[in-house]
Amino acid sequence: MQKTTGITAMFGAILFATAATANDFRPAMEAFYSSAVQDWADADVLVEAIADQNAATAGYSDAEIEALDQAWRAEVGAGSMPTISPVLDNIAAGFLRGQVSASGGRITEIFVMDARGLNVAASHVTSDYWQGDEAKHIETYGSGAGAVHFSDVELDESSQRYQGQISVTITDPASGKPIGAITVGVDAEALM
Repeated sequence: MQKTTGITAMFGAILFATAATANDFRPAMEAFYSSAVQDWADADVLVEAIADQNAATAGYSDAEIEALDQAWRAEVGAGSMPTISPVLDNIAAGFLRGQVSASGGRITEIFVMDARGLNVAASHVTSDYWQGDEAKHIETYGSGAGAVHFSDVELDESSQRYQGQISVTITDPASGKPIGAITVGVDAEALM
C-alpha cells in the first residue's frame, strides 16, 4: 500500500508541475505567434480556399453538418476516406504541411476552418470535421477580425506530447470581414 501511495504522490507532483508549465506557456505561444505564424496565417492560398468552401457550405443545415462530422469520425484510421481526403489533398493543405516542416518541430499540426467551423485544409487528420462548437472557432471567427485564442497546454493523445493551440480569425483582405479561422498546434517542449 505504501508503494502505491508513493507512486500516487509522484504522479500528483508531475501533474502539478505540468499545470504550472501550462500556465507559463502562454507567453511562449504569444511570442511564437508573433515571430513565426502571423506572417503566413492569412496567406492568399488559405483565404481563397476558405472563400471557396464558404460558398459551398453557407447553406448547410445543422443536420448536414452533423452527418459530415459523423462521416469524418468514422473515416479516421480507415482505408477509404472520401470525407477526409479532400481536406488533406488540396493546395492549401500542402501549404500547411510546408509550414509544419519549416517549423523545425515546433508546429505539430495546422488546420483551417470555414465560417461554419468545418475543416477546409489540414496538415494532418483531425479527430473531427466540425470545430464550430469549440473555443478555437468560437473565440476567433465568432469574436471577429483580429481575434486570437491561446489554448491551455494538454497531452495530445495521438502524439503523446504536450501541445497548445494558437487559433486566429482569418479575414477577407478586401472587406476586412471574418471568413474563417486557423489553428496551429505547437509542441510545448520545443517552445520552452
